[in-house]
Amino acid sequence: MPETFQKRSLSHIFSVNGDFHFMWQNAQGIPDLPDLTHPQELISLGQQLLGSLLTISLVVSALGVAIALLSFALNRYEVEGKSFLGEWVNRYSSLLKAFLHGILVLTLLVVGFLFCSTLANRYHHWEQASIAKIAASVEGEKLEQPAPKVRYVVEEPYSYFSNVDGKLVKVQDTQQVNRFLALTSSEIQVNIDQIRNLQVSDRNNYRIDFAASYQFTNSLPQAQEIFFEISPPYSYSLLQNFRVEQEGKRLEPTNPGSYSFPLRLAPQQSTSFRVMYQAQGAPRWVYSASGELLSNFRLTVNANFPNADFASGIAPTEIKNEEKGTVFIWVFEDNVSVANPFGVFTSTAPVLNTGILPRLLLLAPGVFLWWLLLLYLSLPMTWRNVALAGALFFACILALTYLSRIMDVRVAWSGISLVLSILVWGLGTNRNASLAAIICTISGAILPVLALIISYSGITLSLAGLLSVTWLVVRNWYAFSSDQ
Repeated sequence: MPETFQKRSLSHIFSVNGDFHFMWQNAQGIPDLPDLTHPQELISLGQQLLGSLLTISLVVSALGVAIALLSFALNRYEVEGKSFLGEWVNRYSSLLKAFLHGILVLTLLVVGFLFCSTLANRYHHWEQASIAKIAASVEGEKLEQPAPKVRYVVEEPYSYFSNVDGKLVKVQDTQQVNRFLALTSSEIQVNIDQIRNLQVSDRNNYRIDFAASYQFTNSLPQAQEIFFEISPPYSYSLLQNFRVEQEGKRLEPTNPGSYSFPLRLAPQQSTSFRVMYQAQGAPRWVYSASGELLSNFRLTVNANFPNADFASGIAPTEIKNEEKGTVFIWVFEDNVSVANPFGVFTSTAPVLNTGILPRLLLLAPGVFLWWLLLLYLSLPMTWRNVALAGALFFACILALTYLSRIMDVRVAWSGISLVLSILVWGLGTNRNASLAAIICTISGAILPVLALIISYSGITLSLAGLLSVTWLVVRNWYAFSSDQ
């Protein structure tokens, strides 16, 4: 569960068959959520709260003035109304006391909500930054090695119409057409080492040592000039020692940079080619056959680093775990067509349980209100106890938020719950009252928060609600004595 990740952040990262896909959006936190770091939002919210508080205060004051005027009027006339007035004065006193408690609870809820919403935004940004850091270690275009092609050129007749002296004339001509022949066997050996990117410290690169042997037989009934064409890997950052040999003799391309090597073969004549190079690039390497038929094909990839996995869902024929890394072997003996590139990528640890803490923080004021209601219905609560309980609850939430970054959130809440239970024991003036405070805390605070950070949230919340209602029933219907 992802401080501020400025400008842009990674909102979603997912992997499909070893190919990573990213969705980017502006990191603006949770939409329409108040944040204590946004002064304009605080000013607007403060104006609304001030207006509401002023309205409630005027209503209570008007009621007090009305009672005072009624008292003055009754004092001048009959004495019987004084008892009625005394009853209203007592009710107004109780109402005023409840009003003061309500103002305190409302203040705790509003301040707690702003506090928790700010933490939720901060945690959301932190989660995004953490995901972006993981993605940055493996992002970039993949190193893709295309399979070589054996091309030859034939002349084919074709006809077209031309306008000669105002007449359409059919013209016979010839054109050169490219045709391709299949390789008879492929033996490829790839060694991959993972190195640190010197420009971006959090990003890794691959260092590739590629060596391949290809066999080819001229299956045409006549001698033919052919072109052996092999391209270097796509998206490399460094390519060196690129070399193509035929029968141990180095071949030179027809044009520099074309990677096309001509030779002439008699009918049924066989020859072999060897391709070698070293390259560096992004931390994914794949071999692409572009849907061509592969026969007598063998690809061996030595991934000399941890967390290597095969890409594109093309499962290797054999996987060997060795001391330095993993060996992946693909063997296709006869007539296999592979549409997707296949190879090796560096897998990252899955990013799990994101969004749990922001959700808990947004619901924390509601949990606090439920806990406070249980305490009010179970214990005599003074305004000082209410203020201390609010401060204690939100301090525990703050501790949980930051402890969850360095340890499992469930372990962190277990320790915090123990501290919370020990401290609320002091709410009671005797043993039974302290026991009531503990029961209220478990059912109203500890279990609801636990429910929001584990998988079985619904079941745990249901148990917390059932325990809360059961406690209130026992406390009020079965004369549970708290010796208050």
